[in-house]
Amino acid sequence: MLAARIHTYGPPSVLQVENATEPTCGARDVLIEVHASSVNPVDFKIRGGYQRGVIRYNLPWTLGLDVSGVVVEVGSKVKRFRVGDEVVSSPTHRRQGCYAEYVAIDEAMVAKKAARISHQEAASLPLVALTAWEALFGFGRLQPGQKVFVQAGAGGVGSIAIQLARHFGAAEVAASCSTRNVELVESLGATRVVDYTKEEYDEVLRDYDIVLDALGGEHKERAFKVLKRGGALASIVAGIPTATEKYGPNLGVLVAGVQMLGFSLRARLKGKRAANLMRKSDGELLGRIMNLVEDGSVKPLIDRVYPLEQIAEAHRYAETGRARGKVVIQVR
Repeated sequence: MLAARIHTYGPPSVLQVENATEPTCGARDVLIEVHASSVNPVDFKIRGGYQRGVIRYNLPWTLGLDVSGVVVEVGSKVKRFRVGDEVVSSPTHRRQGCYAEYVAIDEAMVAKKAARISHQEAASLPLVALTAWEALFGFGRLQPGQKVFVQAGAGGVGSIAIQLARHFGAAEVAASCSTRNVELVESLGATRVVDYTKEEYDEVLRDYDIVLDALGGEHKERAFKVLKRGGALASIVAGIPTATEKYGPNLGVLVAGVQMLGFSLRARLKGKRAANLMRKSDGELLGRIMNLVEDGSVKPLIDRVYPLEQIAEAHRYAETGRARGKVVIQVR
């Protein structure tokens, strides 16, 4: 099969589309014929070597943490799927491989694709939707009538978080974005849009129950001003790449961990909650999200689609931070 692999860490040019061995389908796995995948910021971090202090991959390694495709084989203990099912998944960091023509994934991490959307649209959703869900409902404990602020509302996670918050009864959903994305973010359901080229969100927003921090760095501190006492700040930016660049892969992880712990403790002293989050590879939850997609409550947002052969260019574009929603990889 063809797969986009890295033989060394580095810039987008290290991604090579080449022949690779088709994965073996284990007893609890489904083997998926990949139709589409997508690019996530974590892919940049893994490709650049910023995560190697956390997980050491055996190179060459096939990247990709989103997939939409068709089941072509099922393991002997698989109960929920059969050959021919259209499915989606976001597998674990330790078992990636979605930038390829085939990928084997534990059935517990797989859900049936919403029928109303294409494979391209479906592939844009798993990781960002699971991340947004964890921020709002896992850690954030969102209740109807509460106020939510989402940084980077036109981004992959932000665009889905806005839709989920509105669907589940948030009284107000504020979001930050650039001027060109104001109308888009409003169309997603944001009730208050902060154009960061014209005003500072921490000067105009107050008393929010949940803040989704998608920017990290100084924005974590600024977000505390927006958050009410008793509120929750869910950050999806751990700061490992910055620490790794400064201190190296191993010490960098330790420094980032200490910073995250200090971040959480400072929040407690202010009567607030804060944590860095990662999405869980959960097929059952992903199935619930697909139901929301099926009834039109959540809609995917795609900026550009690249063929697998142009995976390096897809990474270059996604890394600019200008993408509105997701950058998708067409495999078939």
